[in-house]
Amino acid sequence: MKRLPIIFLAFLCTTVHAQKAITVDDAISIALKNNFDILVSRNDADVAKVNNTAGNAGMLPTVAITGTGNYGLNNTTQKLSSGVENTNNSVSTTALSAGAQLNWNLFDGGKMFVTKNKLNEIQALGEIQYKDKVMQTLFEVIAAYYDVVKQKQQLNSINEALNYNRDRVTIAQAGFNAGSMMKSDLLQARMDLNLTTESRISQQYAIEAGLKYFNQLLGKSAEDQLSIADSIPLNYTPDKADLFQKLNSSNTSILSFQKQIDIAQLALKESRTAYLPTFSLKAGYYASQTVNSAGSTLRSSSLGPQIGGTLVVPIYSAGENKRKENVARIQAQTAEYDLQNIKLQVNTQLLNTLTEFENQQELLKIETENNELAKENLQISIDRLKHGQTTSLEVRRAQDDYVQSSTRLINFRYALKLAETKLKQMVSGL
Repeated sequence: MKRLPIIFLAFLCTTVHAQKAITVDDAISIALKNNFDILVSRNDADVAKVNNTAGNAGMLPTVAITGTGNYGLNNTTQKLSSGVENTNNSVSTTALSAGAQLNWNLFDGGKMFVTKNKLNEIQALGEIQYKDKVMQTLFEVIAAYYDVVKQKQQLNSINEALNYNRDRVTIAQAGFNAGSMMKSDLLQARMDLNLTTESRISQQYAIEAGLKYFNQLLGKSAEDQLSIADSIPLNYTPDKADLFQKLNSSNTSILSFQKQIDIAQLALKESRTAYLPTFSLKAGYYASQTVNSAGSTLRSSSLGPQIGGTLVVPIYSAGENKRKENVARIQAQTAEYDLQNIKLQVNTQLLNTLTEFENQQELLKIETENNELAKENLQISIDRLKHGQTTSLEVRRAQDDYVQSSTRLINFRYALKLAETKLKQMVSGL
């Protein structure tokens, strides 16, 4: 028997360890490290960073070791100017060559410098898109976190209704036994108790499903047991002027389209370099040897450096360069239209979210008062039922009013929190 307290304490410690208490800030930190969408987006941004090199822009030379070998077996016939004819059958020829070769595009109309600038902008765009994915994911994490809180509050409301239903059953049973209440009142009370119990079971499943989705966003196993808060803090006061001031400089959608304009304009400059001449340098050190089994030259070899240059001046390209320039110009114009469109959309969305926030504040204020009135009315109805001054139907209506008010109150709190989170996301403030 003395071992039982020790076993109980061990079990308690194990249970507490399994229940990992987590705040919304903890959830954000875990998601930043483990969320797969964020990790993939980080890799995409890193690819753009890796691609941003001078070599990829064509600014650096290439050096390679080359080597070739050929063997031939031929029948040859030679007729010399002296009238002598030579005929050789199965003449073998062996040719070998090797060298170190450098190729360097010294001038390409300035395209390499434009391309490097474009790679810089593509890398910057990758970082903006990564930040955008982070903001979207954090919004989903916060929404999922408080959705579980909402579901837990809803369960508390159902448990409260369950207690009222049990009181009704107790009162109805006592009244029926005393002959002051009809059996139909008792049966109705029991039916309502069963329905509320069913709602409780369904609500527990909703909480479990919400926790599984929350774990998924955190990159955790669905089986991980997490303990989440029971309340939704509502202490945010938006500054409308500050939000609109930050919007154009912080909103990731706007920044992304602005960067795409820069890339499109550089692509237009890049296309125009096709009209200019190019000059490339080729240099190397080569060795070659040719061996013939017959003929006037039995062996020849060479060894030494070589250098040369190639100048290409474009004269006529069948309109291909002009076509590419026109396409790039249209794409740059499209990028401008996209930016204006997204600015309009984001500003409208911010206004709508601010209106939603203010509306939810007003609704929450009204419903808070209404919920208190509904609870008081329900308590009065229960007391009246105890004294036989009202019917079970009136109590049931009062209970339904209170449950519905509690549900609305919980939903208004959650909607207000979502509006707050959306406002912060829009200015990258999560």
